[in-house]
Amino acid sequence: MPPTPRPSPPERHARRDPRPRRDRRVRGPLAPDDPRRVGGYRLLGRLGEGGRGVAYLARSPEGEPVAVKLLRGVPAGGRRALGRFRAEADAVLEVTGRHIARMLDAGVAGDRPYIVSEYVEGPTLQRVVEEQGPLPDERLRAVALRTAAGLAAIHRAGVVHRGFTPGEVVLGPDGAKVVGFGTARLADAAAITTGPVGAPAYMAPEQIEDEPVGPPADVLAWGATVVFAATGRPPFGTGPSAAVMRRVTSRRPDLGGMDGPLRDLALRCLDKNPAARPTARQLVRALREGRAPAPKPRPRRIPAYRWRMMVALAVVMTVGFVLGLLW
Repeated sequence: MPPTPRPSPPERHARRDPRPRRDRRVRGPLAPDDPRRVGGYRLLGRLGEGGRGVAYLARSPEGEPVAVKLLRGVPAGGRRALGRFRAEADAVLEVTGRHIARMLDAGVAGDRPYIVSEYVEGPTLQRVVEEQGPLPDERLRAVALRTAAGLAAIHRAGVVHRGFTPGEVVLGPDGAKVVGFGTARLADAAAITTGPVGAPAYMAPEQIEDEPVGPPADVLAWGATVVFAATGRPPFGTGPSAAVMRRVTSRRPDLGGMDGPLRDLALRCLDKNPAARPTARQLVRALREGRAPAPKPRPRRIPAYRWRMMVALAVVMTVGFVLGLLW
């Protein structure tokens, strides 16, 4: 009996399971109340869940693996909010860079906005540090440089990440990539949240105090992320959100055993004053040259809550003075 001929290479390739190989980013299968499709994308499993929504591994209509983030809540403002969401999506979709996971699509399924991005296979920085401990120096510098370059590309397009954390850095086969940069921007555009939303340990004081948020907030989050990657803990500690946010706004960061230029750079990024922090572009230049950028002059800045206290005190004193005269 003649031996069974082996299939040719194309035939062997055709018999492979077309589903993407499961990696450590997939947290588990779909929950019973999860949708099976969003737009034209078939959901395959959960990648993670956060304050703004749930992220899924999905299959595009063309058969490619993608990441789909389904945002929480019903947009406030109805059609106007959805119109703003679509306008913001057009801006985010234009952001490109070697060190970011590009946004591919955005839309609304029923009354829930969703965002589709490039799927980067690999574990997050958060999980690697939790499972293996702090990164060695050489790998730490590489991750710091790539993530700073990713933020620089995002800021160059006029977009702010607003939710940068170790969980938004994926250590893929081509190195570290920043993911999720459209989530916070588009969620705010859809007006589906109120108050500061994010990981408190990586939020800037201006986010907590509900002041205008720009690229400096991402720079502070980058500094906190680098400290976490180097020491295994964020610079303002962990615990209840209120306690962590109080430390962010009022206490000095704890950089543990960090030393050298990277420590100095992270400390500059963690300045309470957003105007004193370096830009992402300056971070890239400093990391390539191996030295910290020249410090900016420190403009005086009075937090918004102190302004409110001062105004209230002035009003009380004025009213008291007038009443005293009348009496």
